[in-house]
Amino acid sequence: MTPTLSAAEIGQLAGALLKPSALVELGIFAGCLVLAWAIVRLLRGSTPTPGSTWFGDRIIDGALFPGLALLLALLARWLLQDVLPIAVFKLVVPILLSLAVIRLTVRVLSVTFPNSALMRIVERSVSWLAWVAMVLWVTGVLPLLLQELDEITWKLGSTQVSVRSMLEATITAVMALLLALWVSSLLEARLLQGATDNISIRKMAANALRAVLLFMGLVFALSAAGIDLTALGVLGGALGVGIGFGLQKLAANYISGFVILAERSMRIGDIVRVDNFEGRITDITTRFTVIRALNGRESIVPNEMMITQRVENSSLADPKVGLNTVVQVAYGTDLDALMPRMLEVVAQVPRVIDDPAPGVLLSNFAADGLELTVGFWIADPDKGLLGPRSQVNLALLKLFDEMGVEIPFPQRVLRQAEPPARVTAPGAP
Repeated sequence: MTPTLSAAEIGQLAGALLKPSALVELGIFAGCLVLAWAIVRLLRGSTPTPGSTWFGDRIIDGALFPGLALLLALLARWLLQDVLPIAVFKLVVPILLSLAVIRLTVRVLSVTFPNSALMRIVERSVSWLAWVAMVLWVTGVLPLLLQELDEITWKLGSTQVSVRSMLEATITAVMALLLALWVSSLLEARLLQGATDNISIRKMAANALRAVLLFMGLVFALSAAGIDLTALGVLGGALGVGIGFGLQKLAANYISGFVILAERSMRIGDIVRVDNFEGRITDITTRFTVIRALNGRESIVPNEMMITQRVENSSLADPKVGLNTVVQVAYGTDLDALMPRMLEVVAQVPRVIDDPAPGVLLSNFAADGLELTVGFWIADPDKGLLGPRSQVNLALLKLFDEMGVEIPFPQRVLRQAEPPARVTAPGAP
């Protein structure tokens, strides 16, 4: 194809767009869009699915609408090619193809990497490339450009490689990896949907599925790029040596992550204490565990540390946590009347549970008064431990004020020694 012929085709296309038959094509194309919208609306139902890759938030921003409209436009073009001169569909087909590629890429990347700023740059790059390819296709420059790229070749090993083949292989590889990421995200969302006590097992299965799908996508991408897969044997050997020397910590963290998820010794939602950091486990990945403290701070702990070090799990077998507070009353206080009342007010604190019941014990005869230890249990440690203790202390303080119980201050007894008797010598005045 030559540039002169391409210019002639553009002129013929412009002339065909001015004919009355173009209005018929526009009407048929509008019908294709309405039919595609109706089919997608019927498949989605009346309730929108937030973040859906296929349906989107408003039907037209999903990947299914432009894809279905493209299929209908191709069908209409095939039916009309012997009836009308095709002009409008020569433009709308590449436009719909570019739109379908952009929608699918953006949706998959948004679901897989929801908070990544880099993915926004990738999405804009894909959009520009798709629209530029569409313009080159419509103007007839794309076949000429591909022909020129096909003539630029070099020898890679025993294979003759051209720029066009590498470009097509790269596009195929990217699409394969995007498909693997999309399928893994769908499977992970389906596995984690409605998970309660078995969320750790489902998380392990989701991570394993993502790793397998990404590996398969990588193998397909390398095959599409023309790389001999037998070279992976050499790569695997080199990777094994690298893991043995420099990546052993990384490999240990990955293996430890699967061990944690398989043994269920620690689950998402457990209250744990590791390396003097206490909090609730919010996520367990294949490499690290995220622990969120009650004050909002988050700690990223390598999984190897969760395996090799001592970890205190407050909610492994039972989410109930025991707390205590210590108060002092003055000597001479009627403990037989006070201690039952203390049990009553502690049991009325909202977050204190009845089983196990609260208890009050005389724990020490202190220097300033009688030391009483109040023990109680809560069932929601993830909401914080300081709040229930503060409420119990306030309830006890109010009770002591009502009963007139004295909370002793530090007391010290001072004794003044008498001066020694003065001894006088005999004969002294």
